[in-house]
Amino acid sequence: MKQSLRKVLISGGRGLIGMRLSEMLIDAGYEVAHLSRQTSRGHYCSFRWDPATGQIDEGAIAYPDYVVNLAGSSVSEGKWTEERKRDIMASRVGGTNLLARELREKPHHVKAFISASAIGIYGDANGRLLDETTPPAPADDFLADVATQWEQAAHQVAELGIRTVVTRIGIVLSHEGGALPQIARPIKLLAGAALGSGKQYMSWVHIDDLCRLIIQMMEETEWQGTYNAVAPNPVTNQEFTTILADVLHRPLVLPKVPEFGLKLMMGEMSEIVLASQRVSAQKVLQQGFQFEYPLLKPALEALYSDQE
Repeated sequence: MKQSLRKVLISGGRGLIGMRLSEMLIDAGYEVAHLSRQTSRGHYCSFRWDPATGQIDEGAIAYPDYVVNLAGSSVSEGKWTEERKRDIMASRVGGTNLLARELREKPHHVKAFISASAIGIYGDANGRLLDETTPPAPADDFLADVATQWEQAAHQVAELGIRTVVTRIGIVLSHEGGALPQIARPIKLLAGAALGSGKQYMSWVHIDDLCRLIIQMMEETEWQGTYNAVAPNPVTNQEFTTILADVLHRPLVLPKVPEFGLKLMMGEMSEIVLASQRVSAQKVLQQGFQFEYPLLKPALEALYSDQE
């Protein structure tokens, strides 16, 4: 690859995925810049933007050869008040709309636009196997509505003739943040238990596999359209909890946490842990991607081996 094709702009670059992706891109010889609402700090060049007001630094979209759009307020921090839900939606859809506007109106040399979405688009589907042709859940499912509108915003970029890849991300496994430390905490305190029935499926992906997948989507022109970013072996919540307890060398001593208790504690946000999503990885496998961590136990062991 020519050296001139080595600049990547990441929205949400300071988030969990963005920080790990930035490290892996630097290691692979890329230049990386972040789009951020704060002024620059740390190792990375950054451009300022504010999706809420539609403002963005003049030179931002002229910088990259590739744009990776990860920006979005966390869905798992704090109860879903109406204000919080507006922020979750606006941070994703507003940011993607702003990038689409800049790509439409400003000179640039962007070769590909990789935009995050989430498997929440499928809603609660029990044990049904879900692939990229499965229609989104109805709009009364908040997470499905967010992901649907997020993807529609990204399609504006595809309409400009820019190669666009939408990646529906599953539960990202990292001990640095996200869902895993929250699931592991009660297990470490000997208070771990399956959630709800325990039969709901969890479709997960190790953070390094996700970042490798995003880089492959960037680099290889065959990638276009929508892909599930999940490991090929989803597990039930009961299986996940049991395997994680085994990796952490802790017993599971409590019965399941009942669904009504979770709804009482978490409100509408409980659908994050109660929805069953058994998501297929077949399309990314057929495209030639190879997972380093296709199975849950080795993925968790790799994450916790340095914390023994």
